[in-house]
Amino acid sequence: MSEQDVDVPEFRAGFACLVGRPNAGKSTLTNALVGDKVAITSSKPQTTRHTIRGIRTAEHSQLVLVDTPGLHKPRTLLGQRLNDLVRETLLDVDVVGFCLPADQRVGPGDTFIATELADLRRARRTPVVAIATKSDLVDKQRLAEHLLAIDRLGEWDSIVPCSATRGDQVDVVADELTRLLPPSPKLYPDDVVTDEPEIVMIAELVREAALEGVRDELPHSLAVVVEEIVPREDRPEDSPLLDVRVNVFVERDSQKAIVIGKGGSRLRDVGSRARAGIEALLGQRVFLDLHVKVAKDWQRDPKQLRRLGF
Repeated sequence: MSEQDVDVPEFRAGFACLVGRPNAGKSTLTNALVGDKVAITSSKPQTTRHTIRGIRTAEHSQLVLVDTPGLHKPRTLLGQRLNDLVRETLLDVDVVGFCLPADQRVGPGDTFIATELADLRRARRTPVVAIATKSDLVDKQRLAEHLLAIDRLGEWDSIVPCSATRGDQVDVVADELTRLLPPSPKLYPDDVVTDEPEIVMIAELVREAALEGVRDELPHSLAVVVEEIVPREDRPEDSPLLDVRVNVFVERDSQKAIVIGKGGSRLRDVGSRARAGIEALLGQRVFLDLHVKVAKDWQRDPKQLRRLGF
């Protein structure tokens, strides 16, 4: 058989956006699809603040995943800006993955998103795959009921149940998203898993560590800014050290006390966990200098939102 007779699949590449209400499992699924940690995760809603691109490269395809904040009814200027960010992203992708967690019933928030996606399909013919996330948290009967509810919610190119934490059907999700991409050459080199700048990744790692085990109101009030990353002077060549200075902003003094903890114990724990992730990211030892500051009501203040990168 000649080489011409072998049916080689056409290479496909493009952008896929995962959408869903807050805490629908979008970031965890992004990490599972990429096979690397590119989006921070938390049990608290409203964890993701930036679109994070994760890149899954296979033999005949390249799927560039755009993780977004959860679409929600905004109560602050920050909330409005996060929703605007999702809508802008949707206009610029080749396929959408709509995440609906199996451990929660389809509700008004899902209906709101489904209506927006129906408008997108009509206006731009963007394909949508409905993804029943967190399938490991329910039994078979509950999952079947959830899949029927998703089917009734709108018109989808396919519906896939999956568990990102267990790895169930993650490859099927990837296949379904990939088959809907346009024919295209690779968009990124093979060894790239994200195009996020290191400074953004560092800020996200600190914010993830700071969100662990805190009260419900804190995730909305927490912002992280990396002030500088500088090599420590007078270090031996075979043992370099980076000084990473980071400010953690909250809205009230009471929240500052929560982040710092009794005698600084919580902040030390945050620093220890974040430093491990930062050292893995940068591939060298780091001295992490964390400071907690109050930026009063920053979520509602346009000037402060700009200063904090929103």
